[in-house]
Amino acid sequence: MGLLLAPTAAQAQALACQIPDRIPVPRLEQPRRGEPVRKPPITGYLLAISWSPQHCANVRNPRDTRDRLQCSGDNGRFGWVLHGLWPETDSRDYPQWCRPAKIVPQPVLRQHLCMTPSAQLLQHEWAKHGTCMSPHPAAYFRSAAMLFRSVRFPDMAALSARPQTAGSIRRAFSSANPGVTAPMIAVTTDQQGWLKEVRLCLGQRMRPQRCKPFQTGARDARTVRVRPIQKD
Repeated sequence: MGLLLAPTAAQAQALACQIPDRIPVPRLEQPRRGEPVRKPPITGYLLAISWSPQHCANVRNPRDTRDRLQCSGDNGRFGWVLHGLWPETDSRDYPQWCRPAKIVPQPVLRQHLCMTPSAQLLQHEWAKHGTCMSPHPAAYFRSAAMLFRSVRFPDMAALSARPQTAGSIRRAFSSANPGVTAPMIAVTTDQQGWLKEVRLCLGQRMRPQRCKPFQTGARDARTVRVRPIQKD
């Protein structure tokens, strides 16, 4: 598998991440009612990276089991975290739920909790997306971690200090990552225009490629606000 970007160390996105001694055992994840199993050929991938301050701002109780590690502040403050690595096709009917998924082993969860600070989300990503890419969760998350570590992130404090657009967010990521152009980057926001995610569009060899029309997210002119990381 080729690296997504130049093999340089990613900027730290978890401020003093501390993994708790006991990790909650996630529940099994299965398709919701009416959600189909799909196994079309994989033609590309999306690397979905979430802006943690925005997620935590919308959490009702930051000490709930699902969000405690990411949002309570007890285990560090998070900036960009990995939502997931998703196999894609040439349409919206992407592969999903390709085989029944057992609980992700505790050592695998522990290894990746500072990247994706939710054991339940790791379980979900493995069940819905990872089972379409590998028979082994360790291999799936190893690929996801390699790609995530290769991403360089722009100065989010500077971006949060003034209103942005989806286009300016794309350009900031493009400038930070040589070889990645703005059309290879999708930006998603909530209904109020707060930045939620940046998604990097990848080809079959997991190298950057232009996003397909249904992948691009917010248009360049869309006003975007960036929530700053809360300080202690």
